[in-house]
Amino acid sequence: MDFMNLGLVALLCAMTALIANMSAAVFHDGIRPILPQLFEGNMTRRDAGSVAFGLSIGFVASVGISFTLSTGLLNPWLLFLPTDILGVMIGSRILAALAGATWGVLVVTSLTAVNAVLTGLPVDALGALGELGTPVMSAFALFPLLAIFYQFGWRAGAVTAVVILVSRLLVIKYTGIYPESIQIFIGMLMLIIIAIRKDLADKAAGISPPDMSGMHGIFDERTKRIVKHLPFLAITGALIAAVSNAGIFAGSEVSIYSLADAYKITDVAEQDAALKQVALSEFMRGLGFIPLIATTALATGVYGVVGMTFVFVVGYLSPNIPVAAVLGAITICIEVMLLRSVGRVLEHFPSIRNASDNIRNSMNTLMEFALLIGGVLAVMKMGSTTGFTIFAILYFLNEVLGRPILKIAAPAVAAILTGIILNVLFVVGLFSL
Repeated sequence: MDFMNLGLVALLCAMTALIANMSAAVFHDGIRPILPQLFEGNMTRRDAGSVAFGLSIGFVASVGISFTLSTGLLNPWLLFLPTDILGVMIGSRILAALAGATWGVLVVTSLTAVNAVLTGLPVDALGALGELGTPVMSAFALFPLLAIFYQFGWRAGAVTAVVILVSRLLVIKYTGIYPESIQIFIGMLMLIIIAIRKDLADKAAGISPPDMSGMHGIFDERTKRIVKHLPFLAITGALIAAVSNAGIFAGSEVSIYSLADAYKITDVAEQDAALKQVALSEFMRGLGFIPLIATTALATGVYGVVGMTFVFVVGYLSPNIPVAAVLGAITICIEVMLLRSVGRVLEHFPSIRNASDNIRNSMNTLMEFALLIGGVLAVMKMGSTTGFTIFAILYFLNEVLGRPILKIAAPAVAAILTGIILNVLFVVGLFSL
């Protein structure tokens, strides 16, 4: 990684620690509800920092580290959760920013050293870990369908499944478009149509959504607080889009493995098509998270570090880093300016608002499923059935121990450990290639 990228990451981590210190924005959704108590003087920084640490450290140690080791790309869990902790815990804005920058430099320099060690091993664990992402895109494309099953039952889900399957087959037969792109689009369209239809039917039957008028004053006050911090949020959005454009950072579990594969493609046109596919998936993920992010921001007055996540899309698709930075800043500004309007729309369509949890659960379930299959493919490539045996032992050990490693990260962690164990067995003569 060159010095420009190192500087971008350090500056980004400094900014995210600074805005966390200001209680303007954090990455972890679970931290946002406690920050009003901090900036209103009802909680000490020490207590808030302890909560932030407890909520975040598991994600850093499992998802953040394992995803980066298996792809070579930085990710928000590795960069932004620690800057959440540092920003919330440290009282001085200057010290918080310096601590954040130090973390960014430490992560980047350590990653280079770890990759050098892993690539020198006799059993190519790092190359095999690329298989982790093989099923990810196909599985993720089904998240709207699974959300419909969860929220609206099997009949609506069955109809949607038929529509998605037929559209996929037609796209494969008659076009060169990625079928997963159409699956996501059709699935989200069906989800929105079914949700609006249900709300309109409820309204016709005299069932009104909950009255939110009593909360309007609070929402307006919280929105003004976010707008007050907009310059800092815009700078952060610019840096996130720039780092995403630099090819060293992936925004979510949806894009990280597909993005790593796209960057390995040497044909320019083919790589461009793959990046557009990744950007579309990230965009659809962003649409699904709008209700969660908007309602939490309106209730707390604390925005998300990555906004509504559309800065990732801007970063992936921009022609260069300066353009990405400008568009990233503009994207965050537009999101904040539309925040109150989004809240009003969600008040009128509770089924769309409630779909947020089902969408998030669907994404998590499908990613866990896809990464488990990908983990099996990776360890089979490393060490055939011996690799699978070690992987299965580690995976189920985590299950019986009460999942000290988060389920979504368990396959990646087990695959990495399997690669290390296979190399040890190779050195002592108990395993051969």
